[in-house]
Amino acid sequence: MIVDSAVYVNGHRYAGDIPLEETYEESRKPGCFAWIGLHEPTEDEFDAVRREFGLHELAVEDAIKAHQRPKLEVYGDTLFVVLKTARLDEDDLILGEVLVFAGDAFIITVRHGDTDLHRVRLALEGRPDLLGHGPTAALYGILDKVADEYLPLIEELDVRVQGIEQEVFSPSHGDASSRIYRLKRTVLEVHQAVTPLEAPVDGLASGLHPVVPEPMRPYFRDVHDHLLREIGRVIELRELLTSILTANMTQASFRQNEDVRKISAWAAVIAVPTLISGIYGMNFEHMPELSWRFGYPLTLLVMVGLCLALYKQFRRSGWL
Repeated sequence: MIVDSAVYVNGHRYAGDIPLEETYEESRKPGCFAWIGLHEPTEDEFDAVRREFGLHELAVEDAIKAHQRPKLEVYGDTLFVVLKTARLDEDDLILGEVLVFAGDAFIITVRHGDTDLHRVRLALEGRPDLLGHGPTAALYGILDKVADEYLPLIEELDVRVQGIEQEVFSPSHGDASSRIYRLKRTVLEVHQAVTPLEAPVDGLASGLHPVVPEPMRPYFRDVHDHLLREIGRVIELRELLTSILTANMTQASFRQNEDVRKISAWAAVIAVPTLISGIYGMNFEHMPELSWRFGYPLTLLVMVGLCLALYKQFRRSGWL
């Protein structure tokens, strides 16, 4: 459905309501452009917008179905930009999409998910000097919002990675493998949402697309700088999680070997009295020291002495 539709004249919103069928003609007037916002439209709901602005059918199909990778494509004089939004809901990563059609006299945004672009529109309407540069000013505002929203998400992931790192290297022997894997999967999804935007935004900032006027290029360069910093941090988190997972597996293997050594050491200690008592339990007729008064306590003393000797030796070698 269409959630907002307006025509802007020299950076100022036109006060009256303009029917959709007249929006395109109004947007072609000097100093004017149209901004139409839709939220999860159906094919029938979007068809009127498609016909009014002559949008390419392949881009329209992507906008309706969503689930696209972040990208920038050019269809004639129209830019088609796909952005991924992301936020954390407890341990779940919630992804959304913003798809943008930007021409020389119009911009059409299609939202999938709960991303709020109304605040972007209001902020830009308070900057008529910026909005006067046309649709690419609105495109900049949307890109800037999406890029800025990645930062708190990455900071939250950083805090969680530090928590897992402290847990893995703490004296406790908990197994954090499943948590590490889930967090690594979340970081990878954020990486897939952020990284593909670097090249398209760089193209917008460097003047690769003529639809972007020269005064707007520094703004896109600023967004590009933000993305580069965020991409760097995501890559660091991904590599750090890989190292933590490896360290966790190494520690688990070390603890397992340590447990096996302890079990082996105690088995060796227990084997001594078992051997001696087993010999005296075989009920032979002629056994040494059977009739000697000190035979039994001496046998116990030998058992204890040998067990203590083995225990000290295993302690000295680090097995116990």
